[in-house]
Amino acid sequence: DVQLQASGGGLVQAGGSLRLSCAASGFTLDDYVIGWFRQAPGKEREGVSCITPIDGYTYYPDSVKGRFTISSDRAKNTVYLQMNSLKPEDTAVYFCAGRRGAAISMNAETYSYWGQGTQVTVSS
Repeated sequence: DVQLQASGGGLVQAGGSLRLSCAASGFTLDDYVIGWFRQAPGKEREGVSCITPIDGYTYYPDSVKGRFTISSDRAKNTVYLQMNSLKPEDTAVYFCAGRRGAAISMNAETYSYWGQGTQVTVSS
């Protein structure tokens, strides 16, 4: 079975850092794009980064560019999201997701596999 397991969320003060992990099983990262999304209460799901692990190509929207870094460890079949300079508006449930192929996209509807969310709370 294809599974994604997200972890690493928590409570942090504004300006702090967290590293989220997304462990994949049942498939190899080389064949997929892995994305991180977040959803805050009352807001739509937002894509925050994605990566093609096979070549390391990454994408960030302006809202997180320069603060978040996505990376992958193909040997561990795991994708990470390093989040620095966190702001209260980064508070949300964060999800990792996978879409087969190599085309970068932050359209959540194109992702077939989703992990459970991990809560990130940034206090002011």
